[in-house]
Amino acid sequence: MGMKLYFLQSSFDWKELLLGDQQWNFLLEVVLRSFIMFLIIVISLRILGKRGVKQLSVFELVVIIGLGSAAGDPMFYKDVGILPALVVFIMIIVLYRVVMYVIGKSKKFEKLVEGECICLISEGKFSIGNFEKEMLAQDEFFGELRMQGVMHLGQVQLGFIEITGDLSLFFYPDEEVKYGLPILPELFNNKIEVIPAKGNYSCTFCGFTKNLLPGAQHICPVCERKKWAVAINKKRVT
Repeated sequence: MGMKLYFLQSSFDWKELLLGDQQWNFLLEVVLRSFIMFLIIVISLRILGKRGVKQLSVFELVVIIGLGSAAGDPMFYKDVGILPALVVFIMIIVLYRVVMYVIGKSKKFEKLVEGECICLISEGKFSIGNFEKEMLAQDEFFGELRMQGVMHLGQVQLGFIEITGDLSLFFYPDEEVKYGLPILPELFNNKIEVIPAKGNYSCTFCGFTKNLLPGAQHICPVCERKKWAVAINKKRVT
């Protein structure tokens, strides 16, 4: 029993597990390092302004990740000094200011750095070409629409994905709502290839909607797909 206990103590070092190769007093230094880096982060974000900490574009996300990376290591790595991290912060902030200045002067540079808003829905149908550019998951996009109270595409005149990733929708007035592709799972998933009865149907791929006759398969004239869902024209509940 004594030999077994000795073996466990000699083969497993709790101090190394908890502290690595540092001493216990290094914990106080970690507290001080974290406090200093926290102050640097707060000051840096104040300098960046509200735009830098609200909805982030791709460029702004890169800036925030850069700041976080520069702040993390000096907090608990003894061999990483605070001054080099501070220099990194200053460089990131200066570069951010320079880029934002150039963006304000050049629309082409703004488009290159931050991208542009993309139209995903037009006149109650998907803009398929833009969807392919954005590589959006259909289920995730439908979820975003449902969270904004959309039941079917016939309610939406225009839909854009902004450079921040937010979804902006412009709705038809109630009296102009038309038949459109349902995005409620129980309706959308009920796909058919052979039309059972005359009525309004929507292509499940592009949202094209048409009054179809029963019988043989119908090919969508927009995307050339063959799967349809029964279109609905319910007004929005606001």
